[in-house]
Amino acid sequence: MEIGIKEFIIAIVTMNKEMVNSSGAPIFYASDEEQLERLSLLIAKTTRGMVHDLEGGTYIIVKH
Repeated sequence: MEIGIKEFIIAIVTMNKEMVNSSGAPIFYASDEEQLERLSLLIAKTTRGMVHDLEGGTYIIVKH
């Protein structure tokens, strides 16, 4: 799979308050599972991205 300029991580949404940003993508912190899902869906909807569940309370929104 080739990765081009159109394919990148738009945002990270997590409940893990210890997550450190080293990717350059913004991190949004959620307080519970409901907020985690809501934030992820809203960010994906407004950016036309796709939500991917990394498990452990972390989602990434990716532009494909």
